[in-house]
Amino acid sequence: MKFKNIFKNKSNMTTENTEIDQEIDDVTLENNANGEQIIIEELSVEEQLAQDLAKEKDKFLRLFAEFENYKKRTSKERMDLFKTANQEVLLSMLPVLDDFDRALIEINKSDDELLAKGVELIYDKLKSTLVSKGLEQVEVRAGDAFNADYAEAITQIPAPSDKLKGKIVDVLEKGYKLGDKIIRYPKVVIGN
Repeated sequence: MKFKNIFKNKSNMTTENTEIDQEIDDVTLENNANGEQIIIEELSVEEQLAQDLAKEKDKFLRLFAEFENYKKRTSKERMDLFKTANQEVLLSMLPVLDDFDRALIEINKSDDELLAKGVELIYDKLKSTLVSKGLEQVEVRAGDAFNADYAEAITQIPAPSDKLKGKIVDVLEKGYKLGDKIIRYPKVVIGN
Protein backbone atom coordinates (compact mmCIF):
# COMPACT_ATOMS: atom_id res chain seq x y z
CA MET A 1 0.00 0.00 0.00
CA LYS A 2 1.37 3.45 -0.89
CA PHE A 3 1.27 6.43 1.47
CA LYS A 4 1.41 9.79 -0.28
CA ASN A 5 1.86 13.14 1.34
CA ILE A 6 2.22 16.17 -0.93
CA PHE A 7 3.87 19.32 0.29
CA LYS A 8 2.90 22.17 -1.98
CA ASN A 9 4.65 24.92 -0.11
CA LYS A 10 8.42 24.40 -0.17
CA SER A 11 9.03 26.86 2.67
CA ASN A 12 7.27 24.56 5.16
CA MET A 13 9.79 21.82 4.53
CA THR A 14 12.28 22.51 7.20
CA THR A 15 11.99 20.78 10.50
CA GLU A 16 8.73 19.07 9.57
CA ASN A 17 10.44 17.09 6.81
CA THR A 18 13.23 15.89 9.02
CA GLU A 19 10.73 14.79 11.68
CA ILE A 20 8.67 12.87 9.14
CA ASP A 21 11.81 11.26 7.70
CA GLN A 22 12.82 10.11 11.14
CA GLU A 23 9.33 8.83 12.06
CA ILE A 24 8.68 6.81 8.88
CA ASP A 25 11.39 4.27 8.14
CA ASP A 26 11.08 3.18 4.51
CA VAL A 27 10.16 6.51 2.93
CA THR A 28 11.71 8.42 0.04
CA LEU A 29 11.17 11.92 -1.29
CA GLU A 30 10.56 12.36 -5.00
CA ASN A 31 9.83 15.37 -7.17
CA ASN A 32 6.76 15.14 -9.37
CA ALA A 33 6.26 16.93 -12.69
CA ASN A 34 5.27 20.19 -10.95
CA GLY A 35 8.38 20.27 -8.80
CA GLU A 36 6.47 19.35 -5.65
CA GLN A 37 7.98 16.83 -3.32
CA ILE A 38 6.03 13.64 -2.71
CA ILE A 39 6.64 11.22 0.13
CA ILE A 40 6.24 7.65 -1.08
CA GLU A 41 6.35 4.64 1.21
CA GLU A 42 8.58 1.97 -0.22
CA LEU A 43 7.20 -1.53 -0.05
CA SER A 44 9.09 -4.29 1.64
CA VAL A 45 10.08 -7.34 -0.38
CA GLU A 46 7.33 -9.44 1.23
CA GLU A 47 4.66 -6.84 0.51
CA GLN A 48 5.82 -6.50 -3.11
CA LEU A 49 5.75 -10.28 -3.54
CA ALA A 50 2.28 -10.44 -1.97
CA GLN A 51 1.02 -7.79 -4.39
CA ASP A 52 2.57 -9.62 -7.36
CA LEU A 53 1.03 -12.87 -6.17
CA ALA A 54 -2.39 -11.23 -5.84
CA LYS A 55 -2.10 -9.83 -9.39
CA GLU A 56 -1.13 -13.22 -10.81
CA LYS A 57 -3.90 -14.93 -8.86
CA ASP A 58 -6.42 -12.45 -10.25
CA LYS A 59 -5.12 -13.07 -13.80
CA PHE A 60 -5.39 -16.82 -13.26
CA LEU A 61 -8.96 -16.59 -11.93
CA ARG A 62 -10.03 -14.42 -14.86
CA LEU A 63 -8.41 -16.78 -17.35
CA PHE A 64 -10.00 -19.79 -15.67
CA ALA A 65 -13.45 -18.13 -15.73
CA GLU A 66 -12.98 -17.22 -19.39
CA PHE A 67 -12.03 -20.82 -20.21
CA GLU A 68 -15.08 -22.17 -18.33
CA ASN A 69 -17.34 -19.80 -20.30
CA TYR A 70 -15.67 -20.98 -23.53
CA LYS A 71 -16.31 -24.63 -22.61
CA LYS A 72 -19.97 -23.94 -21.82
CA ARG A 73 -20.46 -21.96 -25.03
CA THR A 74 -18.85 -24.61 -27.27
CA SER A 75 -20.76 -27.37 -25.51
CA LYS A 76 -24.05 -25.55 -26.14
CA GLU A 77 -23.14 -24.91 -29.79
CA ARG A 78 -22.26 -28.58 -30.18
CA MET A 79 -25.58 -29.71 -28.72
CA ASP A 80 -27.43 -27.33 -31.04
CA LEU A 81 -25.47 -28.73 -33.98
CA PHE A 82 -26.39 -32.31 -33.03
CA LYS A 83 -30.04 -31.33 -32.72
CA THR A 84 -30.17 -29.82 -36.19
CA ALA A 85 -27.65 -32.06 -37.99
CA ASN A 86 -30.49 -34.04 -39.59
CA GLN A 87 -32.22 -30.91 -40.83
CA GLU A 88 -31.17 -31.19 -44.48
CA VAL A 89 -32.06 -34.87 -44.72
CA LEU A 90 -35.42 -34.31 -43.03
CA LEU A 91 -36.17 -31.33 -45.27
CA SER A 92 -35.54 -33.49 -48.34
CA MET A 93 -37.95 -36.14 -46.96
CA LEU A 94 -40.84 -33.71 -46.43
CA PRO A 95 -42.02 -33.81 -50.08
CA VAL A 96 -42.18 -37.60 -49.77
CA LEU A 97 -44.45 -37.22 -46.74
CA ASP A 98 -46.62 -34.79 -48.72
CA ASP A 99 -46.86 -37.27 -51.59
CA PHE A 100 -47.90 -40.02 -49.17
CA ASP A 101 -50.63 -37.74 -47.75
CA ARG A 102 -52.00 -37.08 -51.25
CA ALA A 103 -51.70 -40.76 -52.21
CA LEU A 104 -53.61 -41.88 -49.11
CA ILE A 105 -56.44 -39.46 -49.86
CA GLU A 106 -56.76 -40.80 -53.41
CA ILE A 107 -56.37 -44.47 -52.45
CA ASN A 108 -59.05 -44.12 -49.75
CA LYS A 109 -61.45 -42.94 -52.50
CA SER A 110 -61.01 -46.28 -54.29
CA ASP A 111 -62.52 -49.59 -53.19
CA ASP A 112 -59.19 -51.41 -52.77
CA GLU A 113 -58.84 -51.79 -49.00
CA LEU A 114 -55.68 -53.92 -49.15
CA LEU A 115 -53.86 -51.29 -51.20
CA ALA A 116 -54.96 -48.56 -48.78
CA LYS A 117 -53.85 -50.63 -45.80
CA GLY A 118 -50.43 -51.42 -47.37
CA VAL A 119 -49.70 -47.80 -48.28
CA GLU A 120 -50.85 -46.68 -44.83
CA LEU A 121 -48.44 -49.14 -43.15
CA ILE A 122 -45.51 -47.82 -45.22
CA TYR A 123 -46.56 -44.24 -44.50
CA ASP A 124 -46.80 -44.90 -40.75
CA LYS A 125 -43.37 -46.54 -40.73
CA LEU A 126 -41.79 -43.60 -42.58
CA LYS A 127 -43.51 -41.09 -40.31
CA SER A 128 -42.48 -42.91 -37.10
CA THR A 129 -38.87 -43.06 -38.32
CA LEU A 130 -38.84 -39.32 -38.98
CA VAL A 131 -40.49 -38.60 -35.62
CA SER A 132 -37.79 -40.66 -33.90
CA LYS A 133 -35.23 -38.33 -35.50
CA GLY A 134 -36.93 -35.30 -33.93
CA LEU A 135 -39.40 -34.24 -36.64
CA GLU A 136 -42.73 -32.90 -35.38
CA GLN A 137 -45.72 -31.55 -37.24
CA VAL A 138 -46.70 -27.94 -36.57
CA GLU A 139 -50.32 -28.11 -35.47
CA VAL A 140 -52.36 -25.60 -37.49
CA ARG A 141 -56.02 -26.16 -38.36
CA ALA A 142 -58.76 -24.33 -40.20
CA GLY A 143 -60.45 -21.94 -37.79
CA ASP A 144 -57.30 -21.16 -35.78
CA ALA A 145 -56.20 -17.55 -35.47
CA PHE A 146 -53.47 -16.69 -37.96
CA ASN A 147 -50.04 -16.14 -36.40
CA ALA A 148 -47.24 -15.16 -38.78
CA ASP A 149 -44.68 -16.66 -36.39
CA TYR A 150 -46.05 -20.17 -36.94
CA ALA A 151 -47.60 -20.13 -40.42
CA GLU A 152 -47.05 -18.65 -43.86
CA ALA A 153 -50.05 -17.02 -45.52
CA ILE A 154 -50.15 -17.87 -49.23
CA THR A 155 -53.26 -15.92 -50.07
CA GLN A 156 -56.34 -14.22 -48.64
CA ILE A 157 -59.88 -15.00 -49.70
CA PRO A 158 -63.21 -13.56 -48.63
CA ALA A 159 -64.12 -15.29 -45.38
CA PRO A 160 -67.02 -17.77 -45.76
CA SER A 161 -68.35 -16.57 -42.39
CA ASP A 162 -67.70 -13.71 -40.00
CA LYS A 163 -66.07 -16.13 -37.55
CA LEU A 164 -63.25 -16.87 -40.05
CA LYS A 165 -62.21 -13.25 -40.68
CA GLY A 166 -58.48 -12.98 -39.91
CA LYS A 167 -58.35 -16.71 -39.24
CA ILE A 168 -57.09 -19.72 -41.16
CA VAL A 169 -59.59 -20.94 -43.75
CA ASP A 170 -57.55 -23.79 -45.21
CA VAL A 171 -54.15 -25.47 -44.74
CA LEU A 172 -52.48 -26.09 -48.10
CA GLU A 173 -49.24 -27.66 -46.89
CA LYS A 174 -48.29 -29.05 -43.49
CA GLY A 175 -45.48 -27.47 -41.51
CA TYR A 176 -42.79 -29.28 -39.57
CA LYS A 177 -40.33 -28.46 -36.84
CA LEU A 178 -37.13 -30.08 -35.65
CA GLY A 179 -36.90 -29.69 -31.90
CA ASP A 180 -37.95 -26.10 -31.21
CA LYS A 181 -36.97 -24.79 -34.65
CA ILE A 182 -39.54 -24.66 -37.45
CA ILE A 183 -37.89 -26.05 -40.60
CA ARG A 184 -40.93 -25.63 -42.85
CA TYR A 185 -43.80 -23.30 -42.10
CA PRO A 186 -47.33 -24.49 -42.84
CA LYS A 187 -48.79 -22.76 -45.89
CA VAL A 188 -52.30 -21.48 -45.19
CA VAL A 189 -55.13 -19.47 -46.71
CA ILE A 190 -56.62 -16.79 -44.46
CA GLY A 191 -59.99 -15.11 -44.62
CA ASN A 192 -60.42 -11.35 -44.84
